[in-house]
Amino acid sequence: MRPSAVAVIALVAAFLGATGALAVGKATGWLDDGDTFVVREGGGDGSVTQISSGSEGVAARPLPGNDFDPATIYRERAAGVVTVYAIFREGDAPGNQAQGSGFIVSDEGYVLTNSHVITTAGEGEGQPRQAVRAYVEFRDGDRAEAEVVGFDQYDDVGVLKIDPDGKELRPVPLGDSAEVTVGEPVAAIGSPFGQESSLSVGVVSATERSIPSLTSRYSLVDAIQTDAPINRGNSGGPLLNARGLAIGINAQIRTNTGVSEGVGFAVPINAAVRSMEQLVETGSVAYAWVGITTQTITPSLAEELGLDAERGAAVQEVIEDSPAAEAGLRPGTEEREVDGVPLFVGGDLILEIEGVAVESAEDVVRIVTNSLPGETATFTVLREGERVEIDVRFGERPANPGS
Repeated sequence: MRPSAVAVIALVAAFLGATGALAVGKATGWLDDGDTFVVREGGGDGSVTQISSGSEGVAARPLPGNDFDPATIYRERAAGVVTVYAIFREGDAPGNQAQGSGFIVSDEGYVLTNSHVITTAGEGEGQPRQAVRAYVEFRDGDRAEAEVVGFDQYDDVGVLKIDPDGKELRPVPLGDSAEVTVGEPVAAIGSPFGQESSLSVGVVSATERSIPSLTSRYSLVDAIQTDAPINRGNSGGPLLNARGLAIGINAQIRTNTGVSEGVGFAVPINAAVRSMEQLVETGSVAYAWVGITTQTITPSLAEELGLDAERGAAVQEVIEDSPAAEAGLRPGTEEREVDGVPLFVGGDLILEIEGVAVESAEDVVRIVTNSLPGETATFTVLREGERVEIDVRFGERPANPGS
């Protein structure tokens, strides 16, 4: 962190930064029809299903019972967690390689990590470039060279693949981040400060956090907040629940000092799986885009503004030539401050998207993120006191909106 006369809260990547210019080529690596990701729990009934169909089932299963036993979690899952090393310039000394964490998610050798561990995403140099070489190191010190399958700079997800031949892989099974609850105990395994296979424990402090992304100009919605200590080098490692299921990828911390102060964030595993499946299938990730900014409207704000709706997302800005502009969504034009909240009023208030209620600005991002470019969705808005339906055809999210 740069020295400053004023202490500020900063979001920092929990990894050891690489140095120097980067030179990379575009990686490939697709799943064959017979490949299968690890099992995950589904439906809340204890049943286990495959992420994708293909080969016979894998050995990893949720741990029995509901008691939180960190020793058992570590014993059963640490072998599936790896240290990731990324080299960004040929000939770099070992001290110049980036280091983070990752975890094996299939018998075929796929590894989940963060995009900022294996690329320059978030370093402000434009289009991110990936490492020229990457390695994963197992708990016993054995190393394997890894192929960079792809990365998602928006949700900070990266996928590696190693050759599984001759290796006894221990995939980490995946949970369902939609079922995570505040207060449930969690464990983080990774390599903070290069100390591989380290365990830390805590609880889920909050869910559905919308936080600034480390690797793009967009926010990450549905992030899991935890007080389990996460430090530099933990990035890319799993956040595990009591049953030893990965519910997130440890990604960043909020801190005044550059080290853990009890506020860490993990990418929800459901978002990571969505990214991983696209990366393995096509090498890239496509996100839908509308081209608006919105402000959450609460009942007190709605009453003060005289709106005929208690909740929604007020359109603040419509980016020129965006799908929203083409569809005719209207931004607010009059700047006001209500109960200490600055906002533009007089524009559309989004109430629903495809029949799904919108109660906050985060809901808009969440619904659009789970859509695909080219799809058309009906936005129900409150406009000048009337409910109006507007069809919006989603575009593909640009790296630099409005530029």
